[in-house]
Amino acid sequence: MEENIIDSWIRIQSFKHDSSLHRTWESAMVLECTEEYILVASKKTRVIEADGRVWNTKEPAISIFFFHEWFNVIAMIRQEDICYYCNIASPSLIDKHIIKYIDYDLDLKLLPNGEILFLDEREYEYHKSKYHYSDALDQICRHAFQKVNSMMKKKIFPFEKEKIMEYVRIFEKKSQHEN
Repeated sequence: MEENIIDSWIRIQSFKHDSSLHRTWESAMVLECTEEYILVASKKTRVIEADGRVWNTKEPAISIFFFHEWFNVIAMIRQEDICYYCNIASPSLIDKHIIKYIDYDLDLKLLPNGEILFLDEREYEYHKSKYHYSDALDQICRHAFQKVNSMMKKKIFPFEKEKIMEYVRIFEKKSQHEN
């Protein structure tokens, strides 16, 4: 883990199973870094897709990248509501001020009304075949999917609205001082 990373700006890169770059987020502010996860905040961040397409995120987001879990979570803030997007992904690591992980396509989305959507199952099956995921990797991804589904239903960290909104307020204060 990198030292003195709190309040610094960091990049995020997701890869596919074959190590090809999938997507890059240009900047996010590190708000917390523990032995378990790194938590970052961003707003209007430039995103670069592997095909060269560039776009900017619209709403503020709090993202949590776990070092020992097979998923990461993006809490997208829309006024006083939060929409959670969860990627089933390899445990994250920090390398030269960049958060890196492998995206395994299976995703879940928790809507503000509590509805949970299962996303990209076809894409997962396609990449499982294309990249020859092992049976062990498939089991890990499916177990992580079920674990996240359970966490969403129970609304335990990081699916706690009050805690996420607290991070949003911290980020707003810190980013105001930067301007």
